[in-house]
Amino acid sequence: MSGMGTRERILGALRIAAPAPMPDSSELEARINQHHANGDLRGVSRKLLAGAMERVMTSVRTEVLCSDATGWPALLADKLGKAGVQRLLLDPATAEGAALAAALPAGMQALPFSQPLEAWKHSLFSSVDAGFTVARSGIAATGTLVLAPDPGTPRSVSLVPPLHVALVYASTLHADLHAAMHAERWSAGMPTNLVLVSGPSKTSDIQQTLAYGAHGPAALWVVIIDDVKEVQA
Repeated sequence: MSGMGTRERILGALRIAAPAPMPDSSELEARINQHHANGDLRGVSRKLLAGAMERVMTSVRTEVLCSDATGWPALLADKLGKAGVQRLLLDPATAEGAALAAALPAGMQALPFSQPLEAWKHSLFSSVDAGFTVARSGIAATGTLVLAPDPGTPRSVSLVPPLHVALVYASTLHADLHAAMHAERWSAGMPTNLVLVSGPSKTSDIQQTLAYGAHGPAALWVVIIDDVKEVQA
């Protein structure tokens, strides 16, 4: 039988096949909750979630800084300066972007994403050293940042520069992805674009040798802000 004939036969069989029954959503929900209940992060304090987040992210070659809501700009600016960063992409319209820009040492340039990508693509890809983002939330079990890109901080900020620097508040941390989806009500109004970041870009496609930076930033720094004390998750 020809290739086209085989294709039509398969598609025809699919069309006449009885539709698979829809799974019981309540049963599936219960199974997922039971799976996560066997872990050790559901119901713990935000402080413990932050500790778990730090451990997981550090294990995948992410540098984690822990600070408070007032000291982080100076701490991060000093680290950026020591790393030789000269051009930092950030959104000065946000409180965090403005605070970091004000703390940067002399000679380090804060760049806004204020023009279409095509207008400065060459400069963005060739001369920007780092991009700064503020995470919408974080997932402790997998060490994952949840980013919600917007016009001031599009996806390029976290994907193009060789260093991605992200800030996440401890008050926004969730135990696991399922908990995050429920707490943030993704089903009622999920953004059209979410970026999940679980470490620097890495691949082992070539000769099974692990390489960093092939598809995105080779380095990831995460600043966890302790903005809560003993609030339970």
